Amino acid sequence: MEPIPSSPQPSPQPAPQPTDAGLLFDIASYTPQAALAAARETKALLIERGCIAGIATVFKQQFPGRTAVIVADQNTMAVAGHAARDALAAGGVPLLDSFIFTDPALYAEYNYVERLAASLKTHDAIPVAVGSGTINDLAKRSAHETGRPYLCAGTAASMDGYTAFGASITCQGAKQTLACPAPRAVLADIDIIKNAPPAMTASGYADLLAKVTAGADWILADALGEEPVDLKAWAIVQGGLRAALAAPAAARAGDAAAIHALTEGLMLGGFAMQWSKSSRPASGAEHQFSHLWDMEHHTHDGAAPSHGFKVGVATLAVTALYEQLLRMDPAAIDIDARCARWPDRRTVEAGAAALFAKSDFQDTAIRETLAKYITADALRAQLGRLKAGWPALAAKLRRQLLPLAEARRRLQDVGAPTEPEQIGITRRRLRDSFVKACHIRRRFTVLDLATRAGWLDAALDALFGPAA
Repeated sequence: MEPIPSSPQPSPQPAPQPTDAGLLFDIASYTPQAALAAARETKALLIERGCIAGIATVFKQQFPGRTAVIVADQNTMAVAGHAARDALAAGGVPLLDSFIFTDPALYAEYNYVERLAASLKTHDAIPVAVGSGTINDLAKRSAHETGRPYLCAGTAASMDGYTAFGASITCQGAKQTLACPAPRAVLADIDIIKNAPPAMTASGYADLLAKVTAGADWILADALGEEPVDLKAWAIVQGGLRAALAAPAAARAGDAAAIHALTEGLMLGGFAMQWSKSSRPASGAEHQFSHLWDMEHHTHDGAAPSHGFKVGVATLAVTALYEQLLRMDPAAIDIDARCARWPDRRTVEAGAAALFAKSDFQDTAIRETLAKYITADALRAQLGRLKAGWPALAAKLRRQLLPLAEARRRLQDVGAPTEPEQIGITRRRLRDSFVKACHIRRRFTVLDLATRAGWLDAALDALFGPAA
């Protein structure tokens, strides 16, 4: 099982050149159809009211002469699976018996991929995934493992993975983004999606709001020589982001126009990931918090909180951290002292091993931590770059980020959690997560900046009070 490659290990010589500040924000946004033209795998996209009725036309255009098999769970079969099956049959598409997951606790775990893949290996039908995050990810990976494309009919604006390359699957105790192509075609019937449970819409809105802090992290990585911004991916995901996030209360109420805008924004996030074959355009430190809690098998009231709810709470946490760091003065950093205290690779490895000694993903944490380790000499160069470029960098970050109060208000308006306790995370655990989340992905984020600059402890003390 091959995971999607994360950000490459940093190499200080030569450093990537930062993106032009004006282009970063003023580049034109993409419509879904324009993004579709840039997509590597998805060839058809419909976001319309009533478009489930046209599923047979799309299927026959993309998979001429092929048989279809509906993949759903019991809920999504009732919501849209029967309608999709009837429309395919009426359109002359041959159909096998539907594959319906019946486990009430279904989630994106590799055991379910194996179960679906075993069924797919008995025939050559094209899977038609009817559902949202879990069904789409399971079908995406299973289709890949059995060497065929698939079609997705979304049932909720609950996440950005419909059009994304890769599937987020729990495997060997760790949440991983496993490599697999995006669907060949995607249908999003707004009449179905606007009637999804409000909590699913709120989850999708929170996942989209996370693109704000994810974008800030990419700006950081670009400016500090870690990972240059891909301007096409940036434009796809960020260009229309504010418009897609404009009406949280209306989205909560199921307003068709607001749901359409939210759905488009989520699809564009997926297209950006598809274009770059990386989750970098849509995922930063806030997603690392969510992945950490997934890997810790976190539950609240007997169930795992939705991805979007975890990401939404984490987005507020990361925004709060950014606001603290933007009050810092890099000119006060004693680079010689920082480099003199910088641990060597062996010490970092031992520290990660100790930090995750009681977890079942210690090896993952060590691997990801070492993948982005830099030497004291590389740290010296990076801190020098931070000092020299801070005024321009800080201005770009302020322009990218929403104020914490505004981000919180938007999540409240859409009905998403805004306090960690609402998803079962204590303040103590949230504080600890700022440290731990940095270790579980090699991607450079604000957590790495805060650690390398020596700002993290002071920032956390300001947010939570001095550590006990």
